[in-house]
Amino acid sequence: MKIVVAAPMSALSTNTASRSRPRSASAAPAHSGSVRLELDELWSFVGKKQKNVQRHEINAKGDQYVFIGMAGTQKAIISWGVGKRNAESTMDFLHDLRSRVIGQPEISTDGFHPYRVAIRDAFGENASHGVIVKTYSVTHLVKEAQGRYSPAAVVAVSRDVVSGDPDQYVSTSYVERQNLSLRMASRRFTRLTNGFSKKLDNHVAAVALYVAHYNLCRTHEALRATPAKALGIAERPWSIAQLVDAALSVAPALPTVTPPDRRRKFVVIQGGKL
Repeated sequence: MKIVVAAPMSALSTNTASRSRPRSASAAPAHSGSVRLELDELWSFVGKKQKNVQRHEINAKGDQYVFIGMAGTQKAIISWGVGKRNAESTMDFLHDLRSRVIGQPEISTDGFHPYRVAIRDAFGENASHGVIVKTYSVTHLVKEAQGRYSPAAVVAVSRDVVSGDPDQYVSTSYVERQNLSLRMASRRFTRLTNGFSKKLDNHVAAVALYVAHYNLCRTHEALRATPAKALGIAERPWSIAQLVDAALSVAPALPTVTPPDRRRKFVVIQGGKL
């Protein structure tokens, strides 16, 4: 299964989010200048936990990771995607990110190995890529993300420059904090609840809505402006009404007629006097 990536702003629509390969806009357009990108992936699941997924459900159910490419200085989400945590999803995500950035940015990632191949393929051999690896104290032997409900203590941090400027700044702190913002803002990402997404299409649409609101509507506390304004692609924060109007202007939500066999018949009951 290929990763689902963000499309241009014109693709933000209610109809788009319900297709077999949903694409919803919210990521920033191509940006030039000095940009330091931080990449990370956030664990979530759809329908059921991975251990309960049947063979025919493996693409649409179970683990679904949200890949986020964030501009460290402007705090804007440049690109995002939802998919399995594998080489194919990582490659699709990096090529979408490449289409939104002009020039050669400095890229910081964690130690997930497919990043190295995907960044070299999307940005070229001269890409500035640094890896930060954090070593945590061993509190239990569960390795999967869905088995950890409290953070372990960081006991060591190592930084390694894969390619590019050997003195480049390597950090993923901002995008890791962004993961917390997403988990706190959307009930679908709250652990130990039944609010998780039941369908992949709806899960992708929820992420698209969050990113659009974060980039265009929400004033960042540190920036004192929206990330979109920090990038220079918006003059002022958008209202929720403007966000909805932008979506409906592209693909208006047309009413659907309920089939006759599904229409409920209402019976008026004549009540007596109290």
